Amino acid sequence: MQLEQVTFTGPPLTDGDLLVRLPANLAGLLRQINGFIQFHGGLHVRGACHEPDWHSLRDAWDGEAAFWRLYPEVNQADVPFAEDCMGDQFLLRDGVTHKLAAETGEVESLGVGLREFFEAVAADPVEFLSLHPLLQHQEDGGQLEPGQLLAAYPPFCTTESADGVNLAPISAGERRRFLADMAAQLRDVPDGDTIEFRGVD
Repeated sequence: MQLEQVTFTGPPLTDGDLLVRLPANLAGLLRQINGFIQFHGGLHVRGACHEPDWHSLRDAWDGEAAFWRLYPEVNQADVPFAEDCMGDQFLLRDGVTHKLAAETGEVESLGVGLREFFEAVAADPVEFLSLHPLLQHQEDGGQLEPGQLLAAYPPFCTTESADGVNLAPISAGERRRFLADMAAQLRDVPDGDTIEFRGVD
């Protein structure tokens, strides 16, 4: 697999024990390149390492803030191998890639395996990864550093976002905590209701 526009590569593989739990194709990829970032933050594929924690697949899968602990629709066996610039997650479930919409907690099958996922990314990254917010941020002179995600206010799941959003880079951990908290608040709210978001510490 040929990767283009790689703007960060992960550290040396230090969590070899994790590889035996992974699908063979993902384990093989991480043996070649231990996670990476493409498109200046557009796609982050996690690595088999303990540090940094924002890049650690084990941390995202088994840690205190593992996605299956935070989102009821995520299964413990789902492998959270990657994320986009806004913090939506890509999960491998029974060999099929699924997308977790982190604002709402909804999980949707993309209907493709890992290889087809990366082929779709390569064919049209802007549309497949919904990179429009990142491009807007870059046009405004901003950039994402490794370990950062974009925060949007108002959130994209609100009607107010149709009038435009403010974008700002924040740490990946802070963004993930905010998204999980927001999804928990929205879980039992009917469509169209008014809500007030509570921040996270």
